Amino acid sequence: MAFRLPARTIWRASPKFAAIPRISTQAPRWKRKYAVSTDENRTAIVTGSARGIGKAIALRLANDGYDVCINDIATNKSGADEVVKEIQALGRKSFAYIADVSNLSEVQGLVQASVSELGPLNTMVANAGIAQVKALLDLTEQDLRRMFEVNVFGVYNCYTTAAKQLISQNTPGKLIGAASIVAFKPFALLSHYSASKWAVRGLTQAFAMEMAEHKITVNAYAPGIVGTAMWDLIDEKLGEKTGAKKGDTIKKYTDELIALGRTSVPEDVAGTVSFLAGRDSDYMTGQTIVIDGGIIFT
Repeated sequence: MAFRLPARTIWRASPKFAAIPRISTQAPRWKRKYAVSTDENRTAIVTGSARGIGKAIALRLANDGYDVCINDIATNKSGADEVVKEIQALGRKSFAYIADVSNLSEVQGLVQASVSELGPLNTMVANAGIAQVKALLDLTEQDLRRMFEVNVFGVYNCYTTAAKQLISQNTPGKLIGAASIVAFKPFALLSHYSASKWAVRGLTQAFAMEMAEHKITVNAYAPGIVGTAMWDLIDEKLGEKTGAKKGDTIKKYTDELIALGRTSVPEDVAGTVSFLAGRDSDYMTGQTIVIDGGIIFT
């Protein structure tokens, strides 16, 4: 008859084994170094934040405890001023700065003004962008150039200027850019817009690799069909091409494409940006997160 002794009994009974020290398998407790302490004042710049997704992001970050620099172009100044008032009503500092993100010197002025007014920079949200509905063969050189000036050069200008500021401060930080579901699957009649958002994905990944040594994370968010002025324009222009009534194109997309059965609202996107700007995403970089209700599955 065989006898089996528990492993603990053998360990205690054998002098040979008893002399061997036990090795702890507990994982080391790494200290997280990327996040900005919640005890410190946190500041963020949100471009294109006078309305729509940018506004929702700015308000969400203010609710998260950030002082926020609101940026937009001159034609949207009144909207930017209103967002500033809303943020100040939440008890956070805010001011508006007019700048065109496609102009590097204006972005540099934006970052300098934010640091001067609010303090050291923590987070840059390169949200500003434009869209245009047009068939590929109808595009002009200027159409293509302007799309890339705003959507690609604009993100590059924001990323690089904010990164240089963070490095000069010797502080970690977050760079966050606006991509789109068309950065994964282009839409017809949105070809150059789609191409610009693919470029944002590429820039985000490249910056993530080069900024990692500075403890700067770089990620992007990819909204789907959102109830904003941009998508109202897309709906209208696509309707002109197809003969659909206003609102019918978005309804068709919603019914046929979106798994959750509703178009997005700006606050859906703002919640994801809040995560990317916060401490829980400290170990994430180079990613583009899709928030589309289930159109694109990655």
